[in-house]
Amino acid sequence: MISYLQVENLTKSYGELTLFENISFGVGQGQKIALIAKNGTGKTTLLNIISGLDSQDSGDISFRSDLKIAYLEQNPDLNNSNTILNEVFNSTDPVLSVIRDYERIINENDQEAMSDIIEKMDQFKAWDYENKVKQILSKLKITNFDQIIGELSGGQKKRVGLAKVLITDADFLILDEPTNHLDLEMIEWLEEYLNKSKGTLLMVTHDRYFLDRVCNEIIEIESNTIFTYKGNYSYYLEKRAERIENLNAEVGKAQKLMKTEQEWIRRMPQARGTKAKYRVDAFEDIKKKASSGFKETKMDLDIKSARLGNKILELDRLYKSYGDLKILEDFSYKFQRGEKIGIVGKNGTGKSTFLNMITRNIEADSGSIEIGETVVYGYYKQDGITINENERIIDVIKEIAESIDLGNGKVMSASQFLEYFLFPTKTQYNQVAKLSGGEKRRLYLMTVLMKNPNFLILDEPTNDLDIMTLNVLEDYLLSFSGCLIIVSHDRYFMDKVVDQLFVFEGNGIIRNFPGNYTIYRDSLDQQEKEIKKTEKLSTPKKEKPKSEPTKKLSFNEKREFEQLEIDIETLTSEKEEIEIAMSSGNLSNDELMEKASRIEKVIELIDEKEFRWLELSERA
Repeated sequence: MISYLQVENLTKSYGELTLFENISFGVGQGQKIALIAKNGTGKTTLLNIISGLDSQDSGDISFRSDLKIAYLEQNPDLNNSNTILNEVFNSTDPVLSVIRDYERIINENDQEAMSDIIEKMDQFKAWDYENKVKQILSKLKITNFDQIIGELSGGQKKRVGLAKVLITDADFLILDEPTNHLDLEMIEWLEEYLNKSKGTLLMVTHDRYFLDRVCNEIIEIESNTIFTYKGNYSYYLEKRAERIENLNAEVGKAQKLMKTEQEWIRRMPQARGTKAKYRVDAFEDIKKKASSGFKETKMDLDIKSARLGNKILELDRLYKSYGDLKILEDFSYKFQRGEKIGIVGKNGTGKSTFLNMITRNIEADSGSIEIGETVVYGYYKQDGITINENERIIDVIKEIAESIDLGNGKVMSASQFLEYFLFPTKTQYNQVAKLSGGEKRRLYLMTVLMKNPNFLILDEPTNDLDIMTLNVLEDYLLSFSGCLIIVSHDRYFMDKVVDQLFVFEGNGIIRNFPGNYTIYRDSLDQQEKEIKKTEKLSTPKKEKPKSEPTKKLSFNEKREFEQLEIDIETLTSEKEEIEIAMSSGNLSNDELMEKASRIEKVIELIDEKEFRWLELSERA
């Protein structure tokens, strides 16, 4: 196997905190490797060092000299004054430079430069490449190519950053949380894209299905060192359990031997002379071995929930629309204690509006929402809460409560509660600014759960949380006795926690599906197969026309036909983005009117282009 990257004896510390020490590993051509570790133990730092954005304390990093490398940062560094298209094509790659010039000349309608740029596009065979670029952008729901980067949300910037990395056609991709801010459809597309790719991959992700289906090796950072597993996530779980069992068995033997040695040390103080020095030295080594067992900090989230009465949440004949865009149409549902519901559906179908309605942040057009008197909402929002970066971690918790009621007369202090959430006592007086992104998310989750809610609403709770925290959160939610609603793009998380789905199908329709996400996807695939089978059986064989054959497409018509497919997909994505904005509840009346006007124009264009596409497709 050809070596692409070699990391030798790498060490990195911040003050007294050592992230990793003398770690070594390699990445070979075609390998797809995932990096797993707890939040705050150096995953992103390691990727930044490898990519040259940070420096190590000691050790060496070497790449093969002729590699094309692309790095997706957790928060991509983009030029806020660029348009999306300029930013995506902002590269020294000659093909991308030619496409960038072509797009500029087309926009400026520069007829004098047109013939030269078309010749260059032919020379670099850039036509297919341009189509590929626009297809990637469309798959990631990036449709308004002229939008300024500075106007985008954090999630949109992450998607632009991902598109920018993918279109480089790099030999070696380094990706930090690539599935964050992608919906389920995008994640499944990216999964398939990377599976088909022959490129080499090193990534950090908490998406366990993604890990299982894309990666063929896993590197785990633990206790300042690394452990390598030659297999996918399922293999990693199995072998990690074996490693811990073997380690603890060795420690058990050392502990027994240590007891024997302790007795000898205590009984024979007179033997501690020159002749017995080797026994004393051996005792110190055994003592070190005996105390090196695997100690995985475990969060116990058995927090008392507020009592939930018989009447919880009743939705009766709800209607909600923005102009012609229907969000809810005649929707009714009565929530029962212990229900765990996942929400799925394409962007723009009203998921966020629904959450805002049941929490009374947005009013329904008609119908009634009755919330039981005993209901205590715990609402974990995707955008989190604003925490003073200069505030101490423990003070953030104490501002909510000095202690937490665990029930049965048990009370936990704020400091003990932080310990349960993997914030050791020595770190609790650090400033929030010193926390990693995942640790801040964990702190935010604490502020939601410590209020003892009995109706939890979690909007993308898995973003930036490490796998260890996710496992514990899942265990807590499975034993949670109240009601639970989850919006998440993490399929593994949804499968493990929810037992039914609200499927937002668009046009105001919400279908109640009994089962988790994988069961739902399997049912859709089965339906699609049945439809294709029925269509195949019912479609009569076409007779060859007796008239003269239709004239084939000209070169320009072929180009138009290809461009129409891209335009239709782009406009469809723009329509979905407008629908999302209109259903967010954050727009003023003027902005709503402007969006409504634009969506009508977009629908017109889609109809027009689809008609022309059908016309050309008959001849193609």
